[in-house]
Amino acid sequence: MKAYIVGVGMTKFEKPESRDWQYWDMAKEAGTQALADAGVDYGQVEQVPVGYCFQASTAGQRAAYELGLTGVPVYNVNNNCATGSTALMMARQFVEGGVSDCVLALGFEKMKKGALGGGSDGGDFKTSPVARHYGIMAAGHGFEMSPPTAQIFGNAAREHMERYGTTAAQLAAVGAKNHRHSAENPRAQFQDVYTVDEILAAKTIHRPLTKLQCSPTSDGSAAAVVVSERFVVEHGLHDKAVEIAGQAMTTDTEESFASGSCIDAVGRPMSRAAARQVYERSGLGIEDVDVVELHDCFSVNELLTYEALGMCPDGESGKLMESGATTYGGRWVVNPSGGLISKGHPLGATGLAQAAELVWQLRGEAGARQVSGARVGLAHNIGLGGAAVVTMLRRG
Repeated sequence: MKAYIVGVGMTKFEKPESRDWQYWDMAKEAGTQALADAGVDYGQVEQVPVGYCFQASTAGQRAAYELGLTGVPVYNVNNNCATGSTALMMARQFVEGGVSDCVLALGFEKMKKGALGGGSDGGDFKTSPVARHYGIMAAGHGFEMSPPTAQIFGNAAREHMERYGTTAAQLAAVGAKNHRHSAENPRAQFQDVYTVDEILAAKTIHRPLTKLQCSPTSDGSAAAVVVSERFVVEHGLHDKAVEIAGQAMTTDTEESFASGSCIDAVGRPMSRAAARQVYERSGLGIEDVDVVELHDCFSVNELLTYEALGMCPDGESGKLMESGATTYGGRWVVNPSGGLISKGHPLGATGLAQAAELVWQLRGEAGARQVSGARVGLAHNIGLGGAAVVTMLRRG
């Protein structure tokens, strides 16, 4: 059974503590938008997977109750930065499996100012779910005083530079592109435009990554209504419907750790495996894709993901970035929303915000950032620790 997204919603992503709201307020805003976009009443929703990382157990219920008290099953989902896309995947599985005809996937996060920690308990990294990943990093690079997530991705960037000759300017160009794209996105946390030189001159977080190449902490929510083909027909939703043509989640394998490389530990192998599964299941390849929303938590991860998705051979992503192939006028438009770097990164909402952007793009509703003629979109959402979710969306 096919699954379709027929409604999406998203709050503006905000700097933590800059807006007077609670997580249930933001979830109500995004969920209400998605239901209204679909023309669906909350009473028609049969299941609600809800993604978040930093709120308490059953916060999903507290958020969903703002949309209605129907007794519908609510599932609390936590998969690190891949949480939003995991909620979307659950919704798709409910529909494709014939369990439900209408599911609301909801994600939100209310975060604190400052950099993310390393998932440790009281500073003891032995208790962290990502201790194995940081162990790989420490063995190869030592451990410095910079924020842990920036450190492991920054060390992946150092490896890429040493192995392939990637330059600091190529990494900075990712940030420049995504900040430029976000200038046209009113829901983005930032709308400032920077040159490559300005990005290189910004405060260093962990060499070679500067502040303007790192995603911020953010507050916000996003949502998607996922329905069956039968529901689309019965409710006349063809004009709204975007097909989930293929989707896959992978987790770490031995390849993630055997090489001792941070490039592998931060997820390139599992991203590649997820993409291959999606291409096989959808019958579509990267050559069919028009627009991509991918997980640029740090600029280097955008380059690694180009390689994992098959947009270029390993080691060629810096040159691909420089060529203009991943912006307007190029072969693909990558992160027209501004990506995590500039749109923002409220962990539980990120994967669903990617889906929302692609739905708007494929419907031709993206306004000034519209990718001309877009019919096929790909979303890539990754969580360290680890999970990679790749989703192919197609407009009939």
